[in-house]
Amino acid sequence: MRVKVVMPKWGTGMNEGTIVKWLKAVGDRVEAGEMLVEIETSKSTQEMEAPAAGTLTEILLPEGEEAEVRTHIATIVTD
Repeated sequence: MRVKVVMPKWGTGMNEGTIVKWLKAVGDRVEAGEMLVEIETSKSTQEMEAPAAGTLTEILLPEGEEAEVRTHIATIVTD
């Protein structure tokens, strides 16, 4: 099954976020709850957890790019 990783909304004032660093690369195995990506908002930089276990098959938003909340930024394929 394909699981979309989306830009989170961590607060009511958050409208977008910027990818600071991907902690996993395409092809890497990830576990649910494992740190996947660092995201910068207007107030802080936080790490986002993987929403599912599987293989990271696609990164749609490269480091340094900004996107609105709930934008599809990566894909994990579960086992």
